[in-house]
Amino acid sequence: MDNYIVSARKYRPMTFNSVVGQRALTTTLKNAIMSGKLAHAYLFCGPRGVGKTTCARIFAKTINCLSPTPDGETCNQCESCVAFNEQRSFNIHELDAASNNSVDDIRSLIEQVRIPPQIGKYKVYIIDEVHMLSQAAFNAFLKTLEEPPHHAIFILATTEKHKILPTILSRCQIYDFSRITIKDTVEHLQYVADQEHVKAEPEALNVLAQKADGGMRDALSIFDQVVSFTGGNVTYKAVIENLNVLDYEYYFRLTDSILTNNVVEGLLILNEILSKGFDGNNVITGIASHFRDLLLCKDAKTAELFEVGASIRDRYIETAKKCTNEFLYKAIELVNESDLNYKYSRNKRLLSDLTIIRLCQLSSPQAGIEDQKKKQVIDPIFSKQEQPVQAAAPTTNQRPAAQSPQPAQQPPVQQRVTPSVAAKEPTVSVEPAKTTPNAGGFGVSISAFGKKKDEETTKADITIEVLNERFTPLQLINEWKAYAESLTEELHLRNTMLNCLPNLIANTVFEVIVNNPVQEQRLLEYQMDILSRLRAQLRNTHLRMEIRISENNEKKLAFTPAEKFNLMMEENESLRRLKDEFGLELS
Repeated sequence: MDNYIVSARKYRPMTFNSVVGQRALTTTLKNAIMSGKLAHAYLFCGPRGVGKTTCARIFAKTINCLSPTPDGETCNQCESCVAFNEQRSFNIHELDAASNNSVDDIRSLIEQVRIPPQIGKYKVYIIDEVHMLSQAAFNAFLKTLEEPPHHAIFILATTEKHKILPTILSRCQIYDFSRITIKDTVEHLQYVADQEHVKAEPEALNVLAQKADGGMRDALSIFDQVVSFTGGNVTYKAVIENLNVLDYEYYFRLTDSILTNNVVEGLLILNEILSKGFDGNNVITGIASHFRDLLLCKDAKTAELFEVGASIRDRYIETAKKCTNEFLYKAIELVNESDLNYKYSRNKRLLSDLTIIRLCQLSSPQAGIEDQKKKQVIDPIFSKQEQPVQAAAPTTNQRPAAQSPQPAQQPPVQQRVTPSVAAKEPTVSVEPAKTTPNAGGFGVSISAFGKKKDEETTKADITIEVLNERFTPLQLINEWKAYAESLTEELHLRNTMLNCLPNLIANTVFEVIVNNPVQEQRLLEYQMDILSRLRAQLRNTHLRMEIRISENNEKKLAFTPAEKFNLMMEENESLRRLKDEFGLELS
C-alpha cells in the first residue's frame, strides 16, 4: 500500500516508441537525433495530458545517451541514462514557469546555462507552462534563447501558444501535439488493465476514453478511480454510475418514442433523465449528438467516424435503419435550435419538453402534409379547365365583372381587399369571374390568385371596400400625433411630425409645412406608411398629403461680417449714412 503509484506515473512512457498517439512527432524527433541536426530551442504545445513534458524528458535523455540504439532510442545502461532514471542527472533541469515567472528566476537560469555538462553532450532546460512568464521575464530570456551556448538546449512546453510572444515563437521549432484518439486511448487502457489484472469491458473503456477528451493522463486517472469503485471489475454500468454519464439506453428509448410518435413516453423518459440530476442543456446536446451518430451509421463509410464499442455500434446501425435521412436532418436542426435558445429561455424545463414534443411530431403523418402545403405558396395563374361563372351584378357579355364607376380626375386610391363583410359607402361586391378558355387551350382565372391547395368547392365573395367618411381637422391631428408617438425608434421623424402638424386644406387633402429639406425627405420616405395609417383610422381612402417647406426658412442667413452688416443696414438706414459719411469699410 505504501508503494502504490498511480497509473499515470507508473505507466509513463520511457521511450519514443511507447508514446501513445503522437507517432509523427516522435518520428521527427528520433530522425533529428540520429542525423545530429538538433535545434537550440523547441516549443511543445498542445492540450493537457497528451505527452508534452514526457516527450521533452525522453528527448533530453536520448540526446545525452552515450550509446543509443540504431533506431534512436536510449540504451538505459550508460551512466547518463542511469543517472536520469535515478533522478540525479545534472544535465537536465526542469523549471515550472507558473511558480517561477519573475525576472530573477530567469536570470538565475541564465547563469546556470553558462556551466557546461559534466557527463554527456548537452544541458537541457525544460520550462513547463512557459506562457506564465511575465513580460519582463520574456524580455530577459530573449537574448539567451536566440544565441545560447552550444551545449544548451531549451525545451518549452505550454498549453496556450497564443499567449507567447511572437519573438519567442520565431526562435523555436514548434511541435503541435494533437489530442489522443479514442481508439488509441482504449488500447492503452486495455494494456494497463491487463498489466494490473483488471477485468474491463470494451464499452466501459470507451466511455472512459470519451470522458478523458483526448488526454491520456485524465484517462488513466479516471481508470484508477473506477477500478477503486468496482474492485477490479470495470463494467459499463459501473462506469456510467460512477462518472454520472447518461446511458446510451435512454437515447435509444427516446428515439423509439419519437419514431412511434409517442409524446407521453418521450416526456416520461425526459423526466426520468432530469430526475437523476442531469442538466437539461446537456440532455439536449446529447440528443443532438445521438442523432448525429445515427446519421453517420446510415452509411458504411461514415460509420467509421463513430468511435464506440462493437455492441453499441451494432445497436446504432440497427436503429439508423428505422430513420430516414430527412427525419434525421430535421431532428438535428430542431435540437440545435433548442440548444441555441436554451441559454436565453426563462422556462428551461418547458423548452426541454417542447423539444421532445416537436421531435415526436416530426414522424407523424400530418408532418408530411404540412410540408407539402408549405412548398406551394401560390397556385398557377393559368388554368386549363375552367367553367365560366355568371357575374353577380348585371354586366355586358364582354366584361368579366362589374366595376364601380370612378369620378373624373380622381386621385389614385389605395384599396383594401377584405373578407365578405357589411358593405360600406360605396361598396362593390363581385363574384370571382373567369374568362372562357381561348383557342390556345387555357384561360385566365382571377380567383386563382392566392388560392389554397385545399380550396373548397364554394368560393367566398371578394369585397373591394372604398371608404369615404368625413372627418374633422382635430381628428386628423389626433391620429397624426398618435402615429408619431408610436415611432419609438425613428426619433427624428417622430420629432418632425410632432412639431409640424397637418393642416386640412380640402375635404381629403391636408398640407404639412416643414422647416427644411431634410424633414421633407423623411416625410416623403414614410409617406405611404403615414397615409395607410391615417386612411385606416379616419376611414377615408381618398386622403392625400402635400408637403411644403416654410418660406420663412428659405431666406438666406447671414454668416460673414459683411453679410451681417448689410442685413443690419437694411433694418437701420442710419448705419448706411454713417458708413458713407466716414468712408468706413469692413476688413
